[in-house]
This record gives sequence, C-alpha cells and structure tokens, in this order.
Amino acid sequence: MEVVMTILYALVIVVALLLTILILIQPSKSGGFGAVFGGVGESVFGARAGSHLTKATVVMTVIFFVLALALAAIIGHNRSSKSLTEKYSEDTVQTQPEQPKTDAAPAMGAPAADKAPAAEPEKK
Repeated sequence: MEVVMTILYALVIVVALLLTILILIQPSKSGGFGAVFGGVGESVFGARAGSHLTKATVVMTVIFFVLALALAAIIGHNRSSKSLTEKYSEDTVQTQPEQPKTDAAPAMGAPAADKAPAAEPEKK
C-alpha cells in the first residue's frame, strides 16, 4: 500500500505542476502573465489555442481532484481506530518492567531504591 501512496503523491505533484503551467500560459483578456511570453500560447498552438488550453486545464483539474480524493481515501482507510496517544501508552506499558512495590514512599528529591528493602534479621 505504501507503493501506491508514493505513486499517487508523485502523480499529484506532476499534475499540479502541469496545471500551474497550463494556467500561466493561457492568454487573458487584460494581458496578464500569459502575455509575458509574448503571446507564446497563440503563436505555438494556433488561433484556437484558447479553447484547447481551456479544455486541457479542465481535464487536468479533474485528474488532480480525482487523484487527491483517491489519496485521501487510501490514507483514511489505512488509519486505525486507535489514536496515537493510545498506541503510545500501550507500547510503553508493555515494554516497561514491573517495579518492586515498597511500603514506604521515598522522600521528596530522594532517588527511588532499585532493590527491595533488606529483610530484618529474625529475633530469637
């Protein structure tokens, strides 16, 4: 599933870059950024370049949204019902060794004893 997600991420990036380029080369009514290239869009693609660029932009936009929705669905499907804090607390509880229980609590600032208290000698 990781491979599919990586491929979808790459496709989304490529389509986004192509869509950005398509939008920028389109001629606008007021000149805009499309005129910066000296009317490259019309001279290279012909007189009806506006309609072809518009159709290509619509197609690329639909492809972009389909890829984005597919990626969101795959990511949402892979997510488990447990939150990250629940997973972390379960992992730490399972990996921590049990500490010996003592009757007296250590004083403030004093380090906790690693060993159980020594047994008192038997009285005769």
